[in-house]
Amino acid sequence: MSTILSLAPQNVWKHFYSLTQIPRPSGHMEKITAFLLGFGKELGLESFVDEAGNVIIRKPATPGMENRKGVILQAHMDMVPQKNNDTVHDFEKDPIETYIDGDWVKAKGTTLGADNGLGVAAIMAVLEAKDLKHGPLEALITKDEETGMYGAFGLKPGTLNGEILLNLDSEDEGELYIGCAGGMDVTATLEYKEVAPEAGDIAVKVTLKGLRGGHSGLEINEGRANANKLLVRFVREAVASYEARLASWEGGNMRNAIPREAHAVITIPAENEEELLGLVKYCEDLFNEEYSAIETPISFTAERVEVPAGQVPEEIQDNLIDAIFACQNGVTRMIPTVPDTVETSSNLAIITIGGGKAAIKILARSSSDSMKEYLTTSLESCFSMAGMKVEMTGGYSGWQPDVNSPILHAMKASYKQQFGVEPAVKVIHAGLECGIIGAIIPGLDMISFGPTLRSPHSPDERALIPTVRKFYDFLVATLEQTPLK
Repeated sequence: MSTILSLAPQNVWKHFYSLTQIPRPSGHMEKITAFLLGFGKELGLESFVDEAGNVIIRKPATPGMENRKGVILQAHMDMVPQKNNDTVHDFEKDPIETYIDGDWVKAKGTTLGADNGLGVAAIMAVLEAKDLKHGPLEALITKDEETGMYGAFGLKPGTLNGEILLNLDSEDEGELYIGCAGGMDVTATLEYKEVAPEAGDIAVKVTLKGLRGGHSGLEINEGRANANKLLVRFVREAVASYEARLASWEGGNMRNAIPREAHAVITIPAENEEELLGLVKYCEDLFNEEYSAIETPISFTAERVEVPAGQVPEEIQDNLIDAIFACQNGVTRMIPTVPDTVETSSNLAIITIGGGKAAIKILARSSSDSMKEYLTTSLESCFSMAGMKVEMTGGYSGWQPDVNSPILHAMKASYKQQFGVEPAVKVIHAGLECGIIGAIIPGLDMISFGPTLRSPHSPDERALIPTVRKFYDFLVATLEQTPLK
């Protein structure tokens, strides 16, 4: 039995444990949807799944609280499936194995799913509790947030009745978020006819791994290495100096996770193998030197593999390499009026090349719509020059801060009363669902908060145990002090 069941508050951790036992990677919501729907119905609460696949559960006000504004408790049911290279785990079948390391809860070689499992668990605890004071409550647990916020986008006007939305999907306890960045998915594609490798060439597979990765919004400003951007430096030099040809490339697997691993298969004349292996070792040493203060040791290795039947034509190969090399990645600009917060960034997230097709996916973020347009146009220009078709999808505007929000003032006062200090009020450079939901339900008073998590979207994801109690106690106090209608 997992030792997290002994942690306080037990009513939150028991539900989080249940969630770790249910496979729920983005795109595979059947089991978790059925579980949450059954949970609500077992409590005798109105529970249903809307057209978009979101689970909605309603709990009436407790006696004497009927005149309070209705509150929507919102979190997302899916988790990012990331694992270490040497971890055997099927995210569609296997439970997450958790363990306690000091003050942290972690997972064994995989993402933990505290993003946003702890938010869902807190909602479940509130729905189940019989000793709380609160006005009318609606739980909105959205599907597939991590891959495109599809549940939030699919929410229909009129589905919910609440006037206040508490989003439980931010990752620093003691901070209240009142705004977030907007985003856009940029996808560049190209089809080509493969050509046969030169007679006598050999094939080498190079593999880059061991990077920290992380959340492409929250941790984009930490200078972490992007596996695709490191690999292209090697590939470009191998082509230029050792007559290498690109056969295939696979790097990254989630649009909102900084790529941790990438590999490519290249062909070279047999007589250049030793020099190529020297370049691999040189790049491994160079990357570790450049990122010694940020990354754990980076592994870059090479192995002989069977010569592929086809490879990328030389002109297309060169254009692809140049575009990947030139592609903007990382922070573009900080918010001028809040210089410690990222305004605009991009993540060169996924590259797949091979079999006559190339696809490159970037997630662009900005809290400024004009800067988001500037960035996405820059990316479009970069890949258009390589002859690629560029599509923009999944665009959403940022959530604009309201410093005069009534629930913000109530929560600031409540936090200070409970914990003796003022909470920090911030704008986050991550894609919260608040902006999308707020556009569908105009006039919602919204705040995002949560317990302290680190390195979500990577196998280093961890939750700080003492902050979970503070987060839940603060949520309960907020519900008790909800403003009158």
